[in-house]
Amino acid sequence: MFLEKDTNTKTRTGWIEVICGSMFSGKTEELIRRLNRARIAKQKVEIFKPQIDKRYSEEDVVSHNANSIRSIPVQSASQILFYANEFDVIGIDEAQFFDDELMSVCNSLADQGVRVIVAGLDMDFQGNPFGPIPQILSVAEYVTKVHAICMRCGNLANYSHRTIAGDKLVMLGETDSYEPLCRACYNKSQKHIENNSLSATE
Repeated sequence: MFLEKDTNTKTRTGWIEVICGSMFSGKTEELIRRLNRARIAKQKVEIFKPQIDKRYSEEDVVSHNANSIRSIPVQSASQILFYANEFDVIGIDEAQFFDDELMSVCNSLADQGVRVIVAGLDMDFQGNPFGPIPQILSVAEYVTKVHAICMRCGNLANYSHRTIAGDKLVMLGETDSYEPLCRACYNKSQKHIENNSLSATE
């Protein structure tokens, strides 16, 4: 779908690509695939992830299928600009965990002629827009929404349903804490949670 940048042209043109969707939908897998293609095309590639994400590795970006790529963990979006020198392609994984400055960072890199590929959750476990992703979606040239499979009915899933108690927005977890659900199953689950909460207060 995407052509690797032509680094032989005199004028460098950049853009922003977003890969978004629910948990277990293959976002990181697709990000790694695109970055590996760029490396095959002999382009200079770097990938960043939020320092908070240490589920599989402190330094590597790792997909749920165990594919991995070396990355630079950073605490804030502005740090990406510090490291992102002389690269043709920049990847950013788990973008929802970054601060709101991420959009301006992506724009700045794209304006400098860099191909920026952002991957992240577009919705939190409550079904609300997550972090800086909505802003980046609005300025991106290319958007790919990937889907998981609903764990209850088998349809396409785009919601990340939290299966353990807690209302903390950022709670890292895997299949022991989250499951992908379609809209109908997610709404049914939310109603069940609401009914249980009302029963508990009566």
